[in-house]
Amino acid sequence: MKTIAIAADHAGFALKQELAVHLKAQGYTVNDFGTNSEEPVDYPDYIRPAAESVADGRNDAGIVLGGSGNGEAIVANKVHGVRCAVCWDVDSARLAKEHNDANVIAMGARLIDRNLAREIVDTWLGAEFQGGRHERRIRKIE
Repeated sequence: MKTIAIAADHAGFALKQELAVHLKAQGYTVNDFGTNSEEPVDYPDYIRPAAESVADGRNDAGIVLGGSGNGEAIVANKVHGVRCAVCWDVDSARLAKEHNDANVIAMGARLIDRNLAREIVDTWLGAEFQGGRHERRIRKIE
């Protein structure tokens, strides 16, 4: 995994900026889909294009951010081929990849601090899909 799509609404803007720097420092290519300020915006305008870029293979994975992460996950999951999980701690991030093969994660910038957000991202990116019984379940989702 080398390219990461990242997108946020106004509530997630600052965290998006920090995570982009963090990911680039680890050697990832980060494709930023906006927003580009803390001015209020409609999150689907930014989240959907990021999710579509994962679904069509332009990016290997995606991270979407908002106040809670819930609306962002809902938008991302409307895109066929995206499995977006809301992550709030390292266990939820690890299981999102190991059991659900999540190719996008959503986080709530108003609910978790920046250090935890970095740990969540690192855990998710470092985890591996376990396959097996989980593969059967993923096929049923698709």
